[in-house]
Amino acid sequence: MSSKDESERPQSTGAFLLNRQIMKFVYVLLAAVLAGGCNPAPDQFGRLDLKKWRGDRGGCNGVRGTLEPDFRAEIQNLKGKTANTIGELLGRPDVNQIADRNQKFYVYFLEKGSHCDQAGGRSMSRSVAIRMSAIGLATEITFQNGIP
Repeated sequence: MSSKDESERPQSTGAFLLNRQIMKFVYVLLAAVLAGGCNPAPDQFGRLDLKKWRGDRGGCNGVRGTLEPDFRAEIQNLKGKTANTIGELLGRPDVNQIADRNQKFYVYFLEKGSHCDQAGGRSMSRSVAIRMSAIGLATEITFQNGIP
């Protein structure tokens, strides 16, 4: 072996070890970032008890109806939120309705109705609908019987 080959060998081994250390650091950093991004959904949004809201799927237990005044108090704070944020706060919508021009409605029932007994059935129970714009922001919140 020439002296040139011997001088290059320790450098390449050192560079290999350095690259392994850097990669370990990157993996640990990535794991920390991913773990930190998995926060549980909040339990309160202003006056609205989100834990109770999410726990009453479809309004079938009658809890959402009692939370309606608190929900109405937070309408302005919900407008402008992204679809993902609305889903995290209020839970999966009872009905996800596609509208024209790439808009959609997230519908949450406020009281028990035929939708509780027959999944997918048409219900005329009181509900709240959150209109999502084409870019995924809550633009309008309305109350009605059934689906808008």
